[in-house]
Amino acid sequence: MAGQPDRQTTGTDAALRLTEALVRVPSVTPDDHGCQTLVIDRLEAAGFAVEAGDTGPAFYARIGTRRPVVCFAGHTDVVPTGPLTDWTSDPFAPEVRDGMLYGRGVADMKGAVAAMVCATERYLAAHPDPPGSIAFLITGDEEQDGARGTARLVDRLADRHALPDFCVVGEPSSTEALGDTIKHGRRGSVTGRLTVHGVQGHVAFPERASNPIHSALAALDALAALHLDDGDADFPPTTLQMSNIHAGTGATNVIPGHLEVTFNIRFSPASTPESIDTTVRAVLDRGGFAYDLVWEVSALPFLTRAGRLTEVLQGAVEGVTGRKPVLSTTGGTSDARFVAARGVPVAELGLVNRSIHKVDESTPAGDIALLSRIYEDALTRLLAP
Repeated sequence: MAGQPDRQTTGTDAALRLTEALVRVPSVTPDDHGCQTLVIDRLEAAGFAVEAGDTGPAFYARIGTRRPVVCFAGHTDVVPTGPLTDWTSDPFAPEVRDGMLYGRGVADMKGAVAAMVCATERYLAAHPDPPGSIAFLITGDEEQDGARGTARLVDRLADRHALPDFCVVGEPSSTEALGDTIKHGRRGSVTGRLTVHGVQGHVAFPERASNPIHSALAALDALAALHLDDGDADFPPTTLQMSNIHAGTGATNVIPGHLEVTFNIRFSPASTPESIDTTVRAVLDRGGFAYDLVWEVSALPFLTRAGRLTEVLQGAVEGVTGRKPVLSTTGGTSDARFVAARGVPVAELGLVNRSIHKVDESTPAGDIALLSRIYEDALTRLLAP
């Protein structure tokens, strides 16, 4: 197959070469363009049984019949590049410059997928009859809502009582240096879509109209300063951020009839979608204006308590890099939420996230091999009899 890396490549180059092969495929969500085939070919060659998702690019692969089942999870889709002229080099022609590998998806998260595959190949070469099972759960729609890939595959596994015992997600969790942070939980996410109703009219005759912008200003200011909770020992306080505001016809002499505001709330377990709704509506009701408010809940908070999985990952990172990772719940949402919702211990460990979703996305080229060693060490520990 064109672009298929040499399976005989070993040592520190293997994961880098596979990363480059994956990056060459422009798998901008949700179009896979055969990117997952590169991963599936490697796993099938190693003895994995692979089953496809029922909608869109996604698959579940497993080798072994015994427990524990250690699952590597992640995604092969990437976000759009933006204007190609803004990139120093072609985002789908990976290039190493000054020790950095550049290309769309190198950090988020094709580098981690490659590191997982190569770690597993080395482990199986050394342990052809492992004392447990290894699985891969890979989707191609994570950069959208994830509802077709990981969520449905997890539901399928739950229906047949085949959920993994541990799950490691390769999201770029590191902040400044490889392995400095492990995500053992995430905040919830809820989006509010507010429409404030007014009466359209001529700006010269405000007494014949009702300006929804003026009506809502105090309430919007109160929402921006809203204190929803204090968080807890594992989660920062809940925050509200307005992301879009629109009103008016474009003319300068027309009072608008409606004001539309979109805001997102990242919430800790100290709040719930129901408590958030109650608090926000109380602020809006005090404004005395007519409004509609629609909520979209995209994620609930989850937490994997410190235990075997987090301890093994911390030990593996420390053994390879010498640094002790901190456990964190900051950042956005990820597909780990679908796994955690089924009660599976899950944690995210991947490359440095400094450049993800940006122009000239990059990662230290050497970090991919180091991450692969971390995954191999973690796999060895988690499957140890």
